Order: sequence, then structure tokens, then C-alpha cells
Amino acid sequence: MVDADRATQLRMQTRLTELRHQHELGERQLAELTAQQVALRETLLRITGAITVLEELLDPDAGPGPNPGNGATATATTGRSAP
Repeated sequence: MVDADRATQLRMQTRLTELRHQHELGERQLAELTAQQVALRETLLRITGAITVLEELLDPDAGPGPNPGNGATATATTGRSAP
């Protein structure tokens, strides 16, 4: 019976080692994907800025579109049209 207990402990130790290795690999992959996500968000932000600039250059009379952050529309904050 002692040999069976020893074999079970050995299998559990081996499995624990395998799981720790898989966990480490997963953590590395997650870090890489997070870095890729950050880089992609920065790229999209630059592209959005370039789109905005080109749209304004192509149609200067239109001006910037409504943006709740820049106070362009009174309706967004007061529910009434600006005078």
C-alpha cells in the first residue's frame, strides 16, 4: 500500500509541475496580448485623428461634428437648443 501511495504522490507532483508550467505560459501569452491591445488602441486613436483632420480639410464649412465633450451642442446638456 505504501508503494501505491508513493505512486499517487508522484503522479500528483508531476501534474502539479505540468499545471504550473501551463499557468506560466498562459500568463506570458496574456501579457503579450495585453501589450498588443494597447498598441492597437493607440493605432486606432491615431487613425481616428487622421480621419477627423482629413474630413475637416475636405469639408471646412461643416466644422467639427457634435461632440458632447466640447460643448458643441446645448441640447446634449440642457435638453434645449442653443439660441
